[in-house]
Amino acid sequence: MVDLRVPEKKFRPEIEGVRAVAALLVAVYHIWIGSVSGGVDVFFIVSGYLITTSLLSKMEREGRINLFEYLLGLAKRLFPIAFTVLLFTTVFSILILPVTVWKQTIPEIFSSAFYFQNWQLANTAVDYLAKDNVASPFQHFWALSIQGQFYVTWPLLIMLAYFSARKIFKLPVRKTLLTVLSIVFTISLGYSIYITSANQPWAYFDTFARVWEFSLGGILALMIPYLRFKKSFSFVIGWFGLAVICFTGILLPVSNVFPGYAALLPTSGVMLVILSAENGSRFGVEKLLGSKPFLYLGNISYGFYLWHWPILIFYYTYFGTDTVTYQGGLAILLVAFALSIISVKMLEAPVRKINVKKSKVRLGGILATFMLPVIFVGISWGVYVDQSASESIKVNAGIESIEGDNVEDYPGARTISDNVKAAPNLEPIPSPINAKMDVPLFYDERDCFSSRTEKGVDKCSYGELDNPEYTIALVGGSHSGHWLPALEIVAEMQNLKIDLYNKDACRFSSDDSNGALSKSCMEWNVDVMEPLLADPPDLLFTTANVNSGDTIPAGYLSKWKEFEGITTVFALRDNPRMEEDPPMCVEKNPDDCSVQRKDALSAIPPWENTENIPDNVVFADMSEYFCDDDTCKPVIGNVLVYRDLHHITATYSRTLAPALEKHLMKALENL
Repeated sequence: MVDLRVPEKKFRPEIEGVRAVAALLVAVYHIWIGSVSGGVDVFFIVSGYLITTSLLSKMEREGRINLFEYLLGLAKRLFPIAFTVLLFTTVFSILILPVTVWKQTIPEIFSSAFYFQNWQLANTAVDYLAKDNVASPFQHFWALSIQGQFYVTWPLLIMLAYFSARKIFKLPVRKTLLTVLSIVFTISLGYSIYITSANQPWAYFDTFARVWEFSLGGILALMIPYLRFKKSFSFVIGWFGLAVICFTGILLPVSNVFPGYAALLPTSGVMLVILSAENGSRFGVEKLLGSKPFLYLGNISYGFYLWHWPILIFYYTYFGTDTVTYQGGLAILLVAFALSIISVKMLEAPVRKINVKKSKVRLGGILATFMLPVIFVGISWGVYVDQSASESIKVNAGIESIEGDNVEDYPGARTISDNVKAAPNLEPIPSPINAKMDVPLFYDERDCFSSRTEKGVDKCSYGELDNPEYTIALVGGSHSGHWLPALEIVAEMQNLKIDLYNKDACRFSSDDSNGALSKSCMEWNVDVMEPLLADPPDLLFTTANVNSGDTIPAGYLSKWKEFEGITTVFALRDNPRMEEDPPMCVEKNPDDCSVQRKDALSAIPPWENTENIPDNVVFADMSEYFCDDDTCKPVIGNVLVYRDLHHITATYSRTLAPALEKHLMKALENL
């Protein structure tokens, strides 16, 4: 059986130019447009094209791929600049980043160093507790992680196709490989389309949803000898392909719809450029992309991509802004450009000259000198943060109980409810470094809440489980759930049982007319009724409004009405929201973090502006424990009120127990 023609392994200057364009697009979109360009998809298909050509050529020439030499050769190209950037970024993160993001940042050092950053970000993208995480200076390593995973697995795929063709099926090698790549492409693209529609934040970083892009590059490498066009047609498709690459980020909201079928747009643009260059014309796009300036930029594009992002993040942090001026952006580009040139000349080029076959030990030692400082600094930073966090937790432990020894030092809301005077000159607790993780304990028990995407209803019970005086069902999302620490203390004092029904990013509502709630949330709202009606609680605790809304949503009223004659609904006014991340703001400038009460709360409680409220509802307003007459404060009674813009710290929630107890017991006694 006749095999496909041998793909010609040759230097393709237009690919260097495409790399340059992709790197510049990524940087420009990040800096000035604040969005995603689709440039990484260009890198993926180019990598698939080049590595397939290289590995197939080696396999057919030598009949084998020495995986150790291959991986060592790969490392000598990737590690010098990558680990240099990681080291500098780690050091400057310690010097520049606020301590509030240290815990988030440290794991990303190691996930970047070991090429699983994309999975780290995928998990963060669907973790409701991490949804307000700021962008880290290591975040861009997600694309390199996917490429690294591709580089490691692709020779195995090539060898599988080669030996299957030669030893098992006695078929032409290149046709067999084309079949294998086509199968991988089809399965991965199908999965990508599905997972993008089902869970796009996860899909964006999912390796399996991106494999088809590398496969497409490999398919192009195998088929390009057969794709010949007239020069006039090549001229048109080449320039059109470049335009597609450049304008994908403007035409599509890349960060919200990729990968899926939408990523076919930039990858198709790359294919058109490569096909055009294969059938070159006098004024074809390859003349521009293969010119000396583009070749030079393409040669440093890897370093440029690595350097630009941490510089941008440090710019944001140092200047306290989330936008970049024209001059500032130009400075970022120039600094990244300069560092890229230095990195290539002083680090990458000398290491690349080392012969893998003859100098394995020497090369391994050199690569280790790049890696070990990053690991050492990362571990040392992590140990320091853990020790600092442990000391903060010891202080915090004093108010785990409302009768704790440190209650006068850290009274929190008790400065208002019990007139306890807070001790002066104390740092607030939890410390900014711990604030993000100061959450209710049920988040540590995976079966006690439903994530944003999972189906079903989970229930956990707290307090007096055997013979309670009353049972309270705490129902809703995180704004209901962050009252659990206070409820646990009240339950201990009043012999209550607390049944928790919690769903991330959800509210207890029968209506989603404004599109704020997910399909999964609305399904949960239907499913949760079964256990609530089968074993009705004495009191159903939930939120009364959304944010600073001055009316009660109709979906809330409808839900409450279903419990008329069955259960009393205890509807608590939602807490006010802050304008700047409180832990970060308190760390930088604690005297300038409050918000005006009129901006955070409606002047009138929402139930006073709402008609047709069911008779089984009682309301509670605890706004006085968040705001005085003029302002809403991030720290009250030496306790940090918020762990992010709108969620209460578990520590402050516990100090709210005496105030909440009065409202609850009044409602329970009037049942």
